[in-house]
Amino acid sequence: MVTVIVGTQWGDEGKGKVIDYLARDCDIVARYQGGANAGHTVIANGKKYIFHLIPSGILYPNKICILGNGLVVDPVALLSEISGLKKRGINLNRRFFVSENAHLTLPYHKLLDQIEDKKRGKGKLGTTGRGIGTTYTDKYARLGIRIVDFLNEKTFREKLRISLKLKNYLLKKYYEEKIYNLEKISGEYQAYRKEIKKYVIDTSFYLNQAIKKGKKILAEGAQGTFLDIDFGTYPYVTASNPIAGGACTGLGIGPTKINKVIGIAKAYTTRVGKGPFPTEFKDEFGEKIRKLGNEFGATTGRPRRCGWLDAVLVKQAGIINGLSNLAITKLDVLNSLKKIRIAVGYHYRGRRLNQFPNSFEFFSQVKPIYEEMPGWQKDLSGIKRYQDLPGKAKDYLKRIEDLTEVKISLISTGPVRQDTILL
Repeated sequence: MVTVIVGTQWGDEGKGKVIDYLARDCDIVARYQGGANAGHTVIANGKKYIFHLIPSGILYPNKICILGNGLVVDPVALLSEISGLKKRGINLNRRFFVSENAHLTLPYHKLLDQIEDKKRGKGKLGTTGRGIGTTYTDKYARLGIRIVDFLNEKTFREKLRISLKLKNYLLKKYYEEKIYNLEKISGEYQAYRKEIKKYVIDTSFYLNQAIKKGKKILAEGAQGTFLDIDFGTYPYVTASNPIAGGACTGLGIGPTKINKVIGIAKAYTTRVGKGPFPTEFKDEFGEKIRKLGNEFGATTGRPRRCGWLDAVLVKQAGIINGLSNLAITKLDVLNSLKKIRIAVGYHYRGRRLNQFPNSFEFFSQVKPIYEEMPGWQKDLSGIKRYQDLPGKAKDYLKRIEDLTEVKISLISTGPVRQDTILL
C-alpha cells in the first residue's frame, strides 16, 4: 500500500507532524521531490526536530527512509543533517537510502540561485538560496550530475569540468563574481563521496520490491500544491512537482501502485515570500495569528503571511491531487477567536468565481467571498476523540468538508504527536 502525503496550500501545512504520526503504521517513508528547502517539524518525546532532507519518519528506529530520484541532494546539507541526528542518538545505518538517480547540488548552484534572484529586482522570487531551482535547471538542461555520476570519480570530474566551463563563463562575464576551481571542488567532494556512498542504492527497484512484498509506504511531499511548478501560482513556485503525481516520477513507481492520497491543510492559510494571497490578513490580526501559530519558516526563519482558510484553493488541490482524505492541522490556533471566516469563492470585476484561476494577473486581483462562522472559544488540548470536540469546532470542520468535497480523516490540535485525532 502506497499513501501519498501532499500539501494543499503553499507549503508549511504541518506535513512533518502528520507524516511522523502516520509513519508508526508504515514500513517505509520516501521523499519524492525538492531538496534541502523543506522544513518539516516534528516534536516527539519532548524534543523538537526539523528535517530539511531526511524523511520525517526517521525517528522510529525500525522504519526505512528514502530520498528518491526526484530530489536534488546537497551533500553538505545532507551530511550535516545526518551528523546532527547521530548526535541525538538517531541511527541511520541500513535504514536510510539515497537514489543513485537523484541530482547533486554543488556550490555554484547555491551562488547562482542567490545571484539570479537578486538580479530579478522587483520580480524577486524570494527563494531559500539553497540552489534547488538552479540544480533542477541543470537537470533539465542535461548538464546535471547525478549521485551515480558522483560516485565515479572520473565521471564526476568530467561532468564537473563541462559544467564549470559554462558556469564560470556566466559568473565572470555576466555577474562579475568569483569563479570555481575544478581541483578544489573535486578534492573537497572526495570526502563527501566516501560518506554518501554507503547510503546509495537503486531506490526505484527497492521500492517496487517492497510493494511486491506488501510493505506499507508513505510518499512524503515537500512544499505544497500551489508551489507546484505546473499548477502553482507561477512564477512564485518551487522548481519541482509537490503534487501527488510527482510521487510516481520522483520515486519510480507506477500510478497503479498508489492506494491513497492524503492532503494536509491548515485550519487557516499561510504563505512565505511573495505571490498573490487573496485571504491574507492586512492588519495587526495577522501578527496575532502569526504569534499564536508560531508562523516562522523552519528553513529560513522568515515570518509567514497569514490569512483565512481558502476553501477554493483546497478544493482545487483536491481535484489536482485526487485526494482521498484531508488532514486538518493547527485547529487549536483558532481557539480564542469569536468569529472565523472561510473563503468560498472570489469576486473578479463584478462577477463571481468558484474556481481557482490559472492566470497570475487574474488571481492577483480577485477578492475573496467569505462565509462567517462562530468560533468555539475553548481549549482543544488533550482532546483525543472527535466526539469530544466543541460543537462549533465540528461545524467548522464539516463546512470544510462540504466546500472542498473531501472527507477529513485526521485533525491536529497541537504540535506534539499525541495532539492528534483520527476519524
